[in-house]
Amino acid sequence: MLDTATYTPRLKSLYRETIKPALKEEFGYKNDMQIPRLEKIVLNIGCGAESVRDSKKAKAAVEDLTAIAGQQAVATMAKKSIAGFRVREGMTLGAKVTLRGDRMYDFLDRLITVAMPRIRDFRGVKPAFDGRGNFAMGVKEHIVFPEINFDKVDEVWGLDIIMVTNAATDAEAKSLLKHFNMPFNA
Repeated sequence: MLDTATYTPRLKSLYRETIKPALKEEFGYKNDMQIPRLEKIVLNIGCGAESVRDSKKAKAAVEDLTAIAGQQAVATMAKKSIAGFRVREGMTLGAKVTLRGDRMYDFLDRLITVAMPRIRDFRGVKPAFDGRGNFAMGVKEHIVFPEINFDKVDEVWGLDIIMVTNAATDAEAKSLLKHFNMPFNA
């Protein structure tokens, strides 16, 4: 049994002990509150046309995302009816979850050390920043996570991963993620 009172995620302690001082020296911050940090990680699975034909697909996506995140996922609903796609307002089209704190660091650790090495033909992650220090990436198959039982999966989903930082620039955010050993290809 894991003692949650004394448990600290590996990457959280790495950030406090190693990454913060390195970033402070690298960018010459005068105040510790200027040092970039991870705010949250948002995970999203969009089922699209699959869930229109079969509503059980969206429920499966919610269950899979809950298993990956270790936290209950929320079903995402259609905001408008679109007749051409046979989508009605309020129809479940996917799932999302926002991770913060210890769960965020645990997920990032599993993503970098376990899931990414399992991706076929993996040559690193393309740096995709939004200009405000936030990083977005996609995983084509959610089955790269060990929490998903491959034999029970009837549909393979893509997974969007957005890492929100409080960094002022993309260079600071990229440096932060590089210190977490994010395998950038450029």
